[in-house]
Amino acid sequence: MRMLTLASILLLAGAGAVLAQTDGIPDLSPSYAYLAYTGPDSPTVLVIPDGTGARLDQAALADGTVVDATITLVLLDTQEFPIANFPWEDIWLQAADGGMVFCPGGTTPDANTDILGETRWTLPLRAGGWSLALTQVLVNGEALTSAPGLALNVNSPDLNGDLAVDLGDIAIFAGDYFGAYAFRADLHRDGVLNLSDVGALAMGFGSRCP
Repeated sequence: MRMLTLASILLLAGAGAVLAQTDGIPDLSPSYAYLAYTGPDSPTVLVIPDGTGARLDQAALADGTVVDATITLVLLDTQEFPIANFPWEDIWLQAADGGMVFCPGGTTPDANTDILGETRWTLPLRAGGWSLALTQVLVNGEALTSAPGLALNVNSPDLNGDLAVDLGDIAIFAGDYFGAYAFRADLHRDGVLNLSDVGALAMGFGSRCP
């Protein structure tokens, strides 16, 4: 009975070691990321340098409909086993065209990968600028190769992408507001420029990286 108990302990310890694998080398081809939203449109998330923008589960479609654009990454090693406890600070998001500019650590996921190799982005990003390009997931500075990116757009009251919402952004916003429709100024995403966008700009005024 004692031998059986010891064998059981060793077996469980071995299984735990596999589940808690932290030394796997990420393989960017089988690893993949996906949006919670699966509709035909591209949601937009409002980002602000100080992190007071929208959560990703409060993104908006072009008509103003709020949708869940949470991003999930499944990180696998070269044998396609999940990599647990991979550090969150070595994973981040970027826009494929560089239009989203982020504060240090501003687009990292919410936590390390779990035992299934998964981590998510739900909390607000600390970033500025705007982009209609695909959003890429980077691991150790390299973009996943399993897909070109995710259909998630970003905009911000930091219209010029200098990571500070100030008078320069107000001047850009005013030019857009009194001109033809411009996505970058549609801060309260609903397909039109109106007082709701002015309010979103005012709420973000003065923000900068923490």
